[in-house]
Amino acid sequence: MTDTPPDRLSNDPSSKFYDEQALERGIGIKFNGTERTNVEEYCISEGWVRVPVGKSLDRRGMPMTMKVKGTVEAWFRMPSEETGSDA
Repeated sequence: MTDTPPDRLSNDPSSKFYDEQALERGIGIKFNGTERTNVEEYCISEGWVRVPVGKSLDRRGMPMTMKVKGTVEAWFRMPSEETGSDA
């Protein structure tokens, strides 16, 4: 795995942009200069994030989301285990 996060990533396991390995490392998201912890999905190249809208759920039990456009920055919170460990 590389040290740069994917261009697009989703928390939803049914999405084709779901990547369990990337999510296990932890992803930090900065949207329009503010660090966000409630991002459900993001796309760096298109410049948007999906965030939940209140506590409402859709008919499948997933949170209702809203797409917001702006500047998106992403980084891994934990270093890759492949880069070396002393264990």
